[in-house]
Amino acid sequence: MAGRRVVTTMCPMNCTPTQCGMKVEVAPEENRVISVKGDTENPDSRGFLCVRGRAAREIFENPKRLLRPMRRVGERGEDRWEPCSWDEAYALIVESIQQTRPERVGIWRGHGSGTTGPLGGAILARFGMLGGFQNWNTSIVCWAMGGYGLGLTGALKTHTKEDMAANSRTIVLWGATLASQPDLGPHLVAARKRGAYVVQIDTRRTEVSSQADEVILLQPGSDAAMALALAHVIIEEGLHDREFVERHTLGFAQFAEHVRQYTPEWASAITGVEPGVIRELARRYATTKPAMIVLGGSSIFKHQHGWEPARAIPCLPALTGQFGIAGGGLGQRHGASPESVGLANPNAGIKQKLPAEQAIPSHMTSIAEALGNGQLDVLLLLGSNILSSFSDSNDVARGLERTRLIVSYDLFMNETSRRYADLVLPATAWLETIGIKQTATHIYLMERALQPEGECRPLTTFTRQLGERLGIDNIYPWKNDEEFLNTALATQKTEDGHSLTVEELRRRGGYWLKNGLSHIAYQDHQFHTPSQKIEFWSERAQEVGLPPLPTYTAPAGTQYPLRFSQGRTLTAFHAFFDEGQALPTLARVNPAPELWINPQDADKRQIESGATVVISNQRGQFTARANVTTDVIPGAVWMRDGWSGVNRVTSGAPVIPLNANDIVPNIPGGQAAYDAWVEVNVS
Repeated sequence: MAGRRVVTTMCPMNCTPTQCGMKVEVAPEENRVISVKGDTENPDSRGFLCVRGRAAREIFENPKRLLRPMRRVGERGEDRWEPCSWDEAYALIVESIQQTRPERVGIWRGHGSGTTGPLGGAILARFGMLGGFQNWNTSIVCWAMGGYGLGLTGALKTHTKEDMAANSRTIVLWGATLASQPDLGPHLVAARKRGAYVVQIDTRRTEVSSQADEVILLQPGSDAAMALALAHVIIEEGLHDREFVERHTLGFAQFAEHVRQYTPEWASAITGVEPGVIRELARRYATTKPAMIVLGGSSIFKHQHGWEPARAIPCLPALTGQFGIAGGGLGQRHGASPESVGLANPNAGIKQKLPAEQAIPSHMTSIAEALGNGQLDVLLLLGSNILSSFSDSNDVARGLERTRLIVSYDLFMNETSRRYADLVLPATAWLETIGIKQTATHIYLMERALQPEGECRPLTTFTRQLGERLGIDNIYPWKNDEEFLNTALATQKTEDGHSLTVEELRRRGGYWLKNGLSHIAYQDHQFHTPSQKIEFWSERAQEVGLPPLPTYTAPAGTQYPLRFSQGRTLTAFHAFFDEGQALPTLARVNPAPELWINPQDADKRQIESGATVVISNQRGQFTARANVTTDVIPGAVWMRDGWSGVNRVTSGAPVIPLNANDIVPNIPGGQAAYDAWVEVNVS
């Protein structure tokens, strides 16, 4: 139809490593979205688009959307607001920052700041570094704990889903779900059609269970025990690759002696998995090769000892000589990438103005303590509902009360902004600004297709204008956002040796295969450790008081009988869109928090599906609707993350002590505990 335009772009959800392509029909003259569909030509998603992506069109013309700056009227918690101008908003922020010291200003960004790619985080990092403000690595609420353990062992790079589909004979989906990486689905199907055997290891049945030949459910937080028992069998039965171990690993003799204690019988008492099942899986993994382990990106590691599974599991491909071969190693994972040339860092050469001794580390417990101690006067929240993302929201709430000025930049109000923000600023949505996204294998252009609604301003505009008013030099040295993106694309070279640009990417339809891509990781056997070997024994760990060999630590005892854990579903993503309630489609499929509970545990408490239940412990409580299901094992209860009340029962205790936080380069160990022991009763 005349006047309409079809734009090739990417979904605004930040489901890395999955980023799904979109075809969006817009009416530019009316500044309106007509339709949103999956992009069948996108080499990663191949037309797939889940309910989260399809619902994104409901951001526009939404009566709940923030369209102008708002400042609080009355006391915090009253949720009363009045409009103000951007100039008035900037003046309030500038005055508050100038009345304090830079180290008392904090920047916390959430997934909502990355809806048009990773450069939102880059511009915020630049603002923080040049301003001398506290600026944290927010991967600590998501994938960093897994990266920390994997980094200690030395296996950070991944194989691609394409390699898995073509070459793996055994595939172990360990905590991996299609909710986190739906683009894995068609490749999993292709592998099975070729004859690959698929094993799912998880604490619950998920949408990936239907694609598994074998489903192994274990107790939450017991994955390290499972991995150590598998290693025990492999070594005991002589199934390890002696040549690989000799040439490419460190500390095997100590490790072999260490795992003698971790028998399948020992692990069975912890995991709930029969010893015979453990033995058969170990034999299959070690003999039906190549075998690939696809690790979950976040939920598997979000417990009190969350680094231990990520430390132990990569020992298995090392024992069996499966690093550096097609179809082996570790599959795609959130927060990881295969060997390739990625985007350039637009902040290269920028020095952090905040003195190291004044920096609050990217360590969740330390950040919460700083808030509680009144160490921050100004807190900028960019696309984040911090009450949802931080463990122990009770502690965080007390800290927010003490912070003089809290600014929320977002698409919609959320629990944190309603209760604690003093100033709320309207963010642009995807389609209202230009961006680029990258998957494991490709870089994609996200064209601007609409004018911003109301008075919404892009993140780059907000940081530039605020930085200029604060007198921060060099805050945005690019003439426009397209030139900014060109800086990031400069590492990618075209066939004639020129740097890739937005214009060239546009000419090629918006798709770009990364330079230097290898579908197989570690073919050179140079691993991410000081020794460049897989380290069964880690001197780095020993030096900071962590166990030098992979371990399993039992959870601390409690008077509460049920182990609570949380994760992701296909119908929601963290606390996006006011916990999903701002978009009608997501609100219909997620009307309220839902707790999964096994029938055995439900019967003991006279709980029926649909009943309102109270989840409680010594720290707090919240209510949910019961889902009585065998998809979760007895003794465990589970629910999706993103609901603000969920973390009233979690402790906020550090997983890694502060002195060990930074021993893995660029991957802090700063997560706090997201699991808990609870009781559940009918409301």
